[in-house]
Amino acid sequence: MAWWKAWVEQEGVTVKGSPHFNPDPDAETLYKAMKGIGTNEQAIIDVLTRRSNVQRQQIAKSFKAQFGKDLTETLKLELSGKFERLIVALMYPPYRYEAKELHDAMKGSRDDLSGFVDPGLALQDAQDLYAAGEKIRGTDEMKFITILCTRSATHLIRVFNEYEKIANKSIEDSIKSETHGSLEEAMLTVVKCTRNLHSYFAERLYYAMKGAGTRDGTLIRNIVSRSEIDLSLVKDQFKEMYGKTLSSMIMDDTSGDYKNALLSLVGSDP
Repeated sequence: MAWWKAWVEQEGVTVKGSPHFNPDPDAETLYKAMKGIGTNEQAIIDVLTRRSNVQRQQIAKSFKAQFGKDLTETLKLELSGKFERLIVALMYPPYRYEAKELHDAMKGSRDDLSGFVDPGLALQDAQDLYAAGEKIRGTDEMKFITILCTRSATHLIRVFNEYEKIANKSIEDSIKSETHGSLEEAMLTVVKCTRNLHSYFAERLYYAMKGAGTRDGTLIRNIVSRSEIDLSLVKDQFKEMYGKTLSSMIMDDTSGDYKNALLSLVGSDP
């Protein structure tokens, strides 16, 4: 199984798509919402935030076939600001969206790079960890400390999976066999916390809205990318960690159609 498939937990999905899906009427609804003077933003929210990404791609094809226009480009023309940014983000296939965000972040026009993983660097880190422990007599403890303490959680998850392929054992088992005492305990704690990605994404969302201003790029990216994976579980972790719901913080920190679209993606609170 591919490493990222382990993240997919059906009970954690907030956007499941329409069970009786037909792209043609959805495309027509969107066309009517943007035809003529003014735009029916709520109609756009109702369609695009309640369809899966696969369904949105089919809607885009139907829109092009029926009306001869590119749906994403039409949305860009009709919408603006943060609401446009969110809706357009929903229209990208997942891998194209992450590639776009990574490209933008490298140009300095997005919040940061911390949500992205370089597969080559992850593999190199896994090889370095193996070389620092299992492959030699003794352990290069500083190499373990450097990688575990300076890499992002999403990066380390990839490293751990690559490491297991190389060493035929988990990173936890290697730490137990190669270190001891307080260092072993500290390293195992780092790994345990890293593996709880729900805490990681809850923290990302919280600090995107905490304090003055909102890091909208971080907010949009994390909600869009996790909505069909585990956002419901992230919401649960968010409430446990911060004593408030994700929805309530979105309501306090955003406004208008942008707020309504985010809340639709996040789903109702239990």
